[in-house]
Amino acid sequence: MSKKLTTFDPAEHLKSDQAIADFMAGALETNDPGFIAHALGIVARAKGMAQIASQTGLSREQLYRSFSAEGNPTLRTTLAVMKALGIELSAKPAAPAAVR
Repeated sequence: MSKKLTTFDPAEHLKSDQAIADFMAGALETNDPGFIAHALGIVARAKGMAQIASQTGLSREQLYRSFSAEGNPTLRTTLAVMKALGIELSAKPAAPAAVR
């Protein structure tokens, strides 16, 4: 009997606010703008892209495009989506650079 591999969709596992916060915290730690935008898109899919589109006044197509792996959303779009998702940004001092 052969086993079939399925595609893993992290959006299916983001069912609680804490899971979403943890997922986004991990994405933010990468400091990779593309990865962070893509992660935000995954969270938006988990919450329902139509709902996020309605709350932000943006089209679903624009949201999918902006938050795809190749997307480059504006800060305005990013903040609007984060507000709709109930996610906040916070600032903290950066860790000092390692001394060589």
